[in-house]
Amino acid sequence: MLSPPMNGDEDWLTVGKLVAAQGMQGELRINPSSDFPERFTLPGQRWLKERNGEPRPIELLTGRQLPGRSLYVVKFAGVNNRNAAEALVGQKLLVPSSDRPSLAEGEFHLLDLVGLEARLQAEGPAIGHVIDLTTAGNDLLEIELLTGRRVLVPFVEAIVPEVQLNQGWLRLTPPPGLLEL
Repeated sequence: MLSPPMNGDEDWLTVGKLVAAQGMQGELRINPSSDFPERFTLPGQRWLKERNGEPRPIELLTGRQLPGRSLYVVKFAGVNNRNAAEALVGQKLLVPSSDRPSLAEGEFHLLDLVGLEARLQAEGPAIGHVIDLTTAGNDLLEIELLTGRRVLVPFVEAIVPEVQLNQGWLRLTPPPGLLEL
């Protein structure tokens, strides 16, 4: 069953990127940008989006995580060989923004952190903004400093002890040298 078409990026959550074909039967590897494995393992409708294209529906048939890796391998309906899988590499995997799992207190949807000001003190000035996130074993925030340099900051409580989504900022307590690298 198709959901009504949505317009605009604010109506979608990017939950992963198709990064490679896997084998000869049309499976694909996904680099996730979601902490919810069911987005890649539970069958059901998802959407794919090319760089400047519109999201289009696709049916997820199966999915599994690669042992010891953060990558998932998925199988979509109608993608039955390596050539068909390779044609999808580079596209983003989307779900409607209304499809957000509930969170416990102190948990965040990582995508909500993009755009937040980064500060060293709660009442202090911004030192930069969160521009992206990377999942590489641990979640890393990519912060563009006011100087124009970009730094990767581990999203762990010891380094990011305070997040104020409603106020649009997060506080950093970086170890010496982290922002100077």
